[in-house]
Amino acid sequence: MDVVENAEQNRFELSLDGGTALVAYRRDGDRVVLVHTEVPEQFAGQGVGSRLAKGVFELIRASGRKAVVRCDFLKGWVARHRDYDDIIDG
Repeated sequence: MDVVENAEQNRFELSLDGGTALVAYRRDGDRVVLVHTEVPEQFAGQGVGSRLAKGVFELIRASGRKAVVRCDFLKGWVARHRDYDDIIDG
């Protein structure tokens, strides 16, 4: 399953069998401010957060927007995946 953007609820979602992982955001012009990541407890430690993060950054890149990372989980993830530096703004 792929990460999708739910613009009505200002979040990116990854549907799972038994839950939904998500990254909440707010808009700031052409920037997406990533504020919070949630992964259902039953999926902790299974790489779901990384799959979600990769999908979020790929969608942001494809849309031509920039990301402002305020979520601690995503800050750590993007620090280990420098190939997304081109879309990080602040």
